[in-house]
Amino acid sequence: MATVTDPVIDQWYKDVENKLLFKVVAIEESDDSIEVQYNNGDIGEFDNESWYNSTFDFIEDPEDWSAPYDDLEADDLGYSNSDTRRSDLDDTPLKEFLD
Repeated sequence: MATVTDPVIDQWYKDVENKLLFKVVAIEESDDSIEVQYNNGDIGEFDNESWYNSTFDFIEDPEDWSAPYDDLEADDLGYSNSDTRRSDLDDTPLKEFLD
């Protein structure tokens, strides 16, 4: 079984044959390379020929997709852990949040 899907940046894949999960992080058309980061943090690279001769398949983002990015801040994940409590919001007029 050969890969029939094109590489897409930020898409997760599974190497069916080797049971490895990885994400495409860059596609360099100038030197015919596809850069990937495995879910353990290792970086790898494929050329177009090896990509299409491999056994890769699309997958959903892994549950702990941020594991390879050990230097991420909470803001980088798209959410933040705020110290604001519900009780703090109850005393504040809604208009202040909308302005």
